[in-house]
Amino acid sequence: MPVARELRLNAFQMASPGHTWAGLWRHPRDTTTTYNTLEYWTALARTAERGLFDGVFLADVIGQYDVYGGSADAALARAAQAPSLDPFLVVPTMAAATRHLGFGVTANLTYEHPYTFARRITTLDHLTGGRVGWNIVTGYLESGARGMGLSEARAHDVRYEAGEDFLEAAYKLWEGSWEDGAVRRDRAGGVFTEPAKVHRILHDGPYYRVDGRHLGEPSPQRTPVLYQAGTSTRGKLFAARHAEAIFLNGHTPALAGKAVRNIREAARAAGRDPHDIRMFLGATVIVAPTRAEALDLRDEYARYIDAEGQFALVSGWTGINLAGLKPDEPLAYQETNAMRSLVENLTQPGERPFKLADFAEFGPRGARAPFIVGSPSEVADELLAWAEQADVDGFNLTRAVAPETLEAFVDLVVPELQSRGVYKTRYAEGTLRQKLFPRAGPLLKDSHPGAAFRVGEPPHVLRAVS
Repeated sequence: MPVARELRLNAFQMASPGHTWAGLWRHPRDTTTTYNTLEYWTALARTAERGLFDGVFLADVIGQYDVYGGSADAALARAAQAPSLDPFLVVPTMAAATRHLGFGVTANLTYEHPYTFARRITTLDHLTGGRVGWNIVTGYLESGARGMGLSEARAHDVRYEAGEDFLEAAYKLWEGSWEDGAVRRDRAGGVFTEPAKVHRILHDGPYYRVDGRHLGEPSPQRTPVLYQAGTSTRGKLFAARHAEAIFLNGHTPALAGKAVRNIREAARAAGRDPHDIRMFLGATVIVAPTRAEALDLRDEYARYIDAEGQFALVSGWTGINLAGLKPDEPLAYQETNAMRSLVENLTQPGERPFKLADFAEFGPRGARAPFIVGSPSEVADELLAWAEQADVDGFNLTRAVAPETLEAFVDLVVPELQSRGVYKTRYAEGTLRQKLFPRAGPLLKDSHPGAAFRVGEPPHVLRAVS
């Protein structure tokens, strides 16, 4: 039976001409070469809101993909996530053009500091009326570490230890520095903020130190909705403790479902309700009024896929130089400092091992996630089957040819899902957190570890607020 719960959708985007499918920027109807204009982002946001999407999920990476062939040449030439813009700066543009749409924005905590980062998130949460989520990443490209003046990237598990420290400092700033009612805006009395209700934060962690008051007054959500995409062994523990929404991949329902079960079990062990975490599965959808038309579109798009660009992306994601892989040689597991969960998925025993040509295939193996082609009813059937079998709440829809693949989904699939009673017909009011969790308030749930740092919590819990 199809899932009874309401499906949720994000448009998976990046502020770059190339995202997960290298080469599609060359398609004559594609508009991503205008990614650096206001018009591109406002049009995208209006389309996503017209489709009642929960949000636009903005990927980002610090560094360039230089693992393939030991050079960034292929990534640069093929627009494999290069060049790129700061995703934070496109959010206000989209927010001004919409009323309900949420924004999951990626930021790499390795190259941020909690004191200034907390203010940036607070600013966005104010300007969007509480529609911001933070996709927490820890970085995996050595080129990014070098660009930031480091000799090498932090080791995989150390990145998550640093992440725990960063989040504790950020929670203290967002939740524990300004009391409710600190801001008075008292014109007659001449007092904007009551100083006694703004508390100094002292955080002395192994990776980050903070001594100061949060720079911004509390925003509608205080702490943004917390997204995470790590599904390695260490990443799952981090996600289970902190995430409110998780983005994952998996080229079979069994693989995706296993990751979901592991995260939910870890969340329960951490004292959280496992269903306080929304699970979003990446998916590429090609839809047209008939199956034959959809298959024609798939074949048309496939002619523009750039193999070199795909190899540059996968090499960067896995930390494995695909230039050294022979065409018929299966990809073997290697311990790398990049995306371990992806390496594990690509090298687990299956019906057949992944080979070089698979990564350039415009299809299920190239997607490493659901790749769905068909009529509106066929697409709806497959989405619901994946959601049921993998126990996910919804999908991050990967950009293919922009804007037509998103527009086609909104015009064709959304009405089909609505007719089956598995997709909303209007937005709920409230913040992004309230939209994702209809019975929640605008703030972190009391059971979330960040809630322990609120002003007024017992001193042994809120140990850093003076």
